[in-house]
Amino acid sequence: MTEQMTTTAAVAPPTLAQKLAAEAVGTAVLVIIGCGSAVIGNGDIVSIGLSFGIAIVMMAYAFGRISGGHFNPAVSVGAALSGRLAWKDVGLYSAAQVGGAIVGGLVLAITLVASDVGWDFGEPMGSNGFGDHGGVEIFGALLIEIILTFIFLVVILGVTDERNDTAAFAPLVIGLALAAIHFVGISATGTSVNPARSIGVAFESGGDAIIQLWLFIVAPLIGAAAAGFLYPLIFGRGSEPVPGSGIPAGSATATVPGFGAPDAFQQQWSQENYAAPQAQPAAQPIIQDGWQWDPAAQQWIPAQQPAAPQAPQAPQAGGWAPPSGEQTQVRPPDA
Repeated sequence: MTEQMTTTAAVAPPTLAQKLAAEAVGTAVLVIIGCGSAVIGNGDIVSIGLSFGIAIVMMAYAFGRISGGHFNPAVSVGAALSGRLAWKDVGLYSAAQVGGAIVGGLVLAITLVASDVGWDFGEPMGSNGFGDHGGVEIFGALLIEIILTFIFLVVILGVTDERNDTAAFAPLVIGLALAAIHFVGISATGTSVNPARSIGVAFESGGDAIIQLWLFIVAPLIGAAAAGFLYPLIFGRGSEPVPGSGIPAGSATATVPGFGAPDAFQQQWSQENYAAPQAQPAAQPIIQDGWQWDPAAQQWIPAQQPAAPQAPQAPQAGGWAPPSGEQTQVRPPDA
C-alpha cells in the first residue's frame, strides 16, 4: 500500500497553487538577477544580457516541470493563443508573475540600498524607457519591443512544440534567445519583452519610468499575440489545442519524422495532455469448459464463438487479386 501511494504521489500533476508559486518565484529571481546586473554591472551589455538569459535557464530548468516556466505575461498570452494554455489560467499566471516581479524589485532595491552601491530610490534600476530615457523615440521603441517579443515567442513555441524531442534543451535555447534579444535592445529601450519585468522595477525607478511603463506592457503583448496566432497557423499543431484556449480552428497538423513523444516540459505547454489519464488495456474474457464469466451479470454464460474467417474468393482470370475493397493480400494455394 505504501509503495502504491508513493507511486501515485510521484506522477500526480502539480496543483494550480504550485504552478502560481513557481511562476511568482521564477519571475522574482529573473528581476533580481537581470535588473541587479544592470545596476551593478554599470551598463555592460554583455553581462546584462547574459544575466537575464542565464536567469531564465535556471528558473526554467527548476520550475518548467511545474508551471511550464513562463515567467512573463506575454509568454502566457502567446501560449493561450497557440493552444498551449487555457485562457482561464492566463490571468492567474499573469497576476502571479507581476506579483513575483514586484516582490523581486523590492528585494533588489532594499539589497542595493543596504549594500551601498551608489543607488537610491528614484534612480533607474534596470527600468525601461524611450526618448530622453532611452536610445530611440516612442515609435522606434514600440516597434523594437513588438519585433523582439515576436521573435522570442516564436523561439519558445518552436522549441516546446510537442513534435520535437529536444525539449530537454528548451530552457537553454530560450535563455540564449533572451540574451541575444537583450544584446539588440538594451541600448534602445533597456529591453523589456516582459511586462512583469518592467512593472517590477518601474516603481523604484522614478516617475519617468512609471509614465512610460504603458509601452512596455502593450508592445510585448502585441508581439506575443502575433506569434501565438501565427505559429499554429503556419506550422500547424501536433495535437488538439487545450480546451478554452483561443486558437482559430482549421490549422493544419504536421509531423516531424523520427521525433519522439512529448516529455513533461512539453506537456506543461499542453496541459490537457499533461492531466490526461493513460488508457488501460481491455480485460481479457475468462473462459473455462465452454463457459465465459460475465462480470456485469456476475454469472457464467455460454462462451461466445469467434467470428468465422471469410473464405477466399475464387481466382480471377489472369491471376490472383485481392478481394474488392479489401487490403488483405490473397495467396494462391501451394502447387
